[in-house]
Amino acid sequence: MFIIIRAKHIIAAASITAVLAFSVIALTPLLRGGETVTANGGAGSTNWGLGFPKQPNVPPTANASAEELQKLNTYYIGDTTQKTIYLTFDAGYENGYTPAILDTLKAHDVKAAFFLVGNYITSSPDLVRRMADEGHIVGNHTYHHPDMSKISDISMFEAELKSLEDAYRETTGREMPKYYRPPQGKYSENNLKQAQQLGYKTFFWSLAYVDWYVDKQPTADGAFSKLLPRIHDGAVVLLHSTSKTNTEILDELITKWKSEGYVFGTLEDLADLWTH
Repeated sequence: MFIIIRAKHIIAAASITAVLAFSVIALTPLLRGGETVTANGGAGSTNWGLGFPKQPNVPPTANASAEELQKLNTYYIGDTTQKTIYLTFDAGYENGYTPAILDTLKAHDVKAAFFLVGNYITSSPDLVRRMADEGHIVGNHTYHHPDMSKISDISMFEAELKSLEDAYRETTGREMPKYYRPPQGKYSENNLKQAQQLGYKTFFWSLAYVDWYVDKQPTADGAFSKLLPRIHDGAVVLLHSTSKTNTEILDELITKWKSEGYVFGTLEDLADLWTH
């Protein structure tokens, strides 16, 4: 049996809040005769999806192979023979938990990647500067978090990324790393080519769970029941920094993963694996 999880959706409100939702979707044969999700955006657009096998600690199947994606400077998993985890957080807005998350990462000497949108940078500049100062990657999740798969004009595509680059530069005095995560997990081959043309590397993920409903947070046991058996060699883990549960379990989660022999790498390390 495979469980297919579709990419997240964010509905932005004027008050800069966001609602994130995953949904279960059907499989449709596409690409390389494999398994993927039904298109749900513009022409040729696809939702990033994963299929998890019953066996624990086994990498999931995905929309396309790592080898296919690498040709477009796109990555979702590392070396599946090495016990390395790449920890990433998506942050559509600040919900009061990031300081504690950063404290935990610092205590464990773990470097993560935070994919931010425009309102996060403008509303929480001190936290953005802290991320950068403490050695975390701050990645581009676009300024407005639109469905980028519907944007075919590269100048409009670039504007979403450049607006966030500018905000990050103004806030930190640094250049933003050219690491991109598509909003809502929606993409097309043309999108990936556009990002590549602009010098970006695109990052999806190989492990996520339902952690984004702020009013319906999973229990700690519920979170561990998803994150521990599904962790795998080379995993790119997506967590949401808006999650109270993630904040409360992060110390124990990292400790458990380390006790199983995992070490933590960066997205820079991951990209280097595929380019050397």
